[in-house]
Amino acid sequence: MKRFSILCLIGLVLSVGALWSQATKTSGTEQAVAALEQQWLQAQKTNNPDLIAPLLADNFVDTSSEGKFTDGAGMLATEKSTKYDSAEYYDVKVHVYGNAAVATGEFKSKGTDESGNPFTADERFTDTWVKMPNGKWQCVASQGTPIKI
Repeated sequence: MKRFSILCLIGLVLSVGALWSQATKTSGTEQAVAALEQQWLQAQKTNNPDLIAPLLADNFVDTSSEGKFTDGAGMLATEKSTKYDSAEYYDVKVHVYGNAAVATGEFKSKGTDESGNPFTADERFTDTWVKMPNGKWQCVASQGTPIKI
């Protein structure tokens, strides 16, 4: 009976250790992806889209708030011609699914668009991140939806 109790205790300790390791790994991934989201925001705040370029996978696709599909080069060109006066993220959450993660949140901004027209935007966004074979997290898809008040 004593041996059974010791084996149960060892099993419990190993199980808790495995769960703790997985929780720490997930938490670390969530933090890493959240930091990449903050790098993206910093690019917008400083009008420096070059900070976004390394975050995008080669096959990145953006679905704009107008419903247009754009590849990474097209999205970066739009970002280069957009001038932000302000840009903020709110309520950013990251959910991890193995080697993929989904970041969601709200993006509020003001500035001048690529045509030189002033804009104000309030959108919900969804960014899909994948851990690439080289171990680097990159965004493969981004989507924005205007919030109607």
